[in-house]
Amino acid sequence: MWNVLLSFSGLVALIQLLFLPFFPESPPYLLLQKEDKAGCLKAMKQLWGEGNYHTEFDDLMKEKAITKGTKIMNVLEVLRERSVYPQLCTMLLLLLSLQLCGLKIFCTANLQESIIPYVSLGVSISELISIIFCSSIIDRFGRRTLLCGGYLLMALILVLLETSLLLSDQFLWLRYCSVILIFLFIIAYGIGP
Repeated sequence: MWNVLLSFSGLVALIQLLFLPFFPESPPYLLLQKEDKAGCLKAMKQLWGEGNYHTEFDDLMKEKAITKGTKIMNVLEVLRERSVYPQLCTMLLLLLSLQLCGLKIFCTANLQESIIPYVSLGVSISELISIIFCSSIIDRFGRRTLLCGGYLLMALILVLLETSLLLSDQFLWLRYCSVILIFLFIIAYGIGP
């Protein structure tokens, strides 16, 4: 039944696609990029109902004034911009390492084939927990704190993971600690970066 479970995300995407035309454009998009003040106010009214949106509108106008000289770049322009190479390389390395990080550990742990679907489910639950937790604390701590803390926590987990992999031949229980550390790594990644 895994194929049914995986197709569920496609069903949700289809439902979103069907209902998307009935929703207004984002007010910041209308004001900042399309420069449509009337459309922005209309979208605010449609999204939030009747009310006074002068405070939100004034905030958007301040943001527009700040970003007035900033050029909006497309993907190719961003890739050509040398000043963002360190950030792009960091993101690329993180994404590539996340794709490969669990394979060796799950093989090293000698998990039974019947347990592997539950491990996959555990990975998904770990991602869900991290998303819920991050969305509830991001306003309290801020993005910068979560990013720095997430990277530090990920580095600590990777050190512990490497240690457990090196010692897993001597202590068999460390193989299962490696699997747990993978889950913690995913949670730290979801909360921070």
